[in-house]
Amino acid sequence: MKRAFLLIVAAAAAQGEPRRLVLSLREAVEMAAAPGGATRLELAREAARQAQARRRQALSPLVPNIDGAYTFRSFTNNLAAFGIQFPAVPGLVFPLFVGPIEVQDARLTASQSLFDLASIRRWQAAKAQARAASAEQEEALLKTKEAVAKAYLTAVRAEAALEAARANVALAGRILQLARTQKEAGTGTGIEVTRAAAVLEQERQRLIAAEEERTGARLALLRAMGAGLDTEVELTDRLRYVPAEIPEPARALEAARELRPELKAQAERQRAARLNAAAAKWERLPSARAFGDYGVTGRTGSVYLPTRSAGVQLAVPLWDGGRRDARRAEAQSQQRAEDIRARDTAQQVELEIRLAIEALRSAEAQAAAARETLAQAERELAQAERRVAAGVTTGLEVTEAQARVARAREAVVSATFRQKAAQIALGAAVGNLDLMLD
Repeated sequence: MKRAFLLIVAAAAAQGEPRRLVLSLREAVEMAAAPGGATRLELAREAARQAQARRRQALSPLVPNIDGAYTFRSFTNNLAAFGIQFPAVPGLVFPLFVGPIEVQDARLTASQSLFDLASIRRWQAAKAQARAASAEQEEALLKTKEAVAKAYLTAVRAEAALEAARANVALAGRILQLARTQKEAGTGTGIEVTRAAAVLEQERQRLIAAEEERTGARLALLRAMGAGLDTEVELTDRLRYVPAEIPEPARALEAARELRPELKAQAERQRAARLNAAAAKWERLPSARAFGDYGVTGRTGSVYLPTRSAGVQLAVPLWDGGRRDARRAEAQSQQRAEDIRARDTAQQVELEIRLAIEALRSAEAQAAAARETLAQAERELAQAERRVAAGVTTGLEVTEAQARVARAREAVVSATFRQKAAQIALGAAVGNLDLMLD
């Protein structure tokens, strides 16, 4: 999806056309989740790659290590400087200076760990950290989807608020025309016309503010998606009220324990901390490794002869000035810290779920009340217009009823937005936003 969009944008730019994107909520989320999309998700992907690289680094001490080397050496020596004394032999002269001698050596060296429990535990800890990074990538994906969904919803709300503002301006214009007609007929007064004109200007000011809010919401959506801010966006979804199912907290919590990537990541971090603590503990054990080399050596221009060496080394830690004890204490402290974070993360997930459920329950009630208030206000306005037309009351009653209709429209938009936002928050709290995107 993202690549297709980039191709469309590139083609439009080549033709000198403005960038334009027709976008649904699900398409916006998919675009942000695609490679090259939202910045937060891209950084999480890079962090996961770094964790995999660290895992491979931790494995290197446990697998064979092979190196090749070539050495050329030209040297001279003063034998007397090494305390070498030759006996005096009649007719023979032993040199005290030798060289220059040129020696070449080409060699392969290899080593293999036979037993190193500390390195094994460190490798296992690195694997757990890599799994934690993968879960953190899933968390970043969930947070990115939530952020884009909320940004899209805010943009849709801005669209609905703009439509309501336009409807209010049209209504205020109609009431102003009614007031003028009543005045011309002799059944109205000038103050009623002035009051209706003032209300119309107020609604026009709200319309200007709504247009600014829509522009800002669209820019925020593009930023959340990682798209260019000069892209024109057309939103296909609308802010519509659909009754939501409110789950039981216990059922939502059970689902969150299976789905929330934060809990998976924290469990892996706990495991990594325990393994690192074990690695620091087992550093006191002896370690063994096998080593060997094979190559050819000889003087330049002479016969090169094969040489080799092989052996086993046993390293026994004795005393390192307390460094191992300090590392063990630090690793144990880190393990306790991860246990504390695990408890805090579980409590945070439960808090988010309970708050999201309460917010959704409250938003459902507010949406129902707002829609009923709007219906009552529209009926009141219709009655007031009939009363004015019949000469029973003044235009003030119509103006007041019109103001209540305008505010009721705004309340319906706000209540519907809160209901949709609460649904998104609940989906994110449980760990599954897919059902909220349709």
